[in-house]
Amino acid sequence: MKWFILIMGIAANASASVLVKLAMVPPRKFPSLADPVSALTNWPFWLGLGLYGGAFLLYAAALARLPLNVAHPVLTSGAIATVAAFSILIFREPFHWTTVAGIVLVITGVALITVQVG
Repeated sequence: MKWFILIMGIAANASASVLVKLAMVPPRKFPSLADPVSALTNWPFWLGLGLYGGAFLLYAAALARLPLNVAHPVLTSGAIATVAAFSILIFREPFHWTTVAGIVLVITGVALITVQVG
């Protein structure tokens, strides 16, 4: 269950990042007081903000079950890898071999950290 909570936290965090990016892509724009109607109708922004809150709650729940030195690196690296994949699939952003190498190294390091917990 502890790993499921952490995986859900990764999914919520990565989804929130994608939604906030989507909220900033034209024709949408950053919510502001100058244009309150567009701020209220920018649903990806508000959904992303809510998912960040959900990710925080899931992270807190994971910390109750896992050591900090395991939960934090797993959540962070998992979100980084997931967002990188989403950036290619959804936004067609460039993906260089150095990005792949970096993600592999980070995930390898986190896997070594988590071996002790099991």
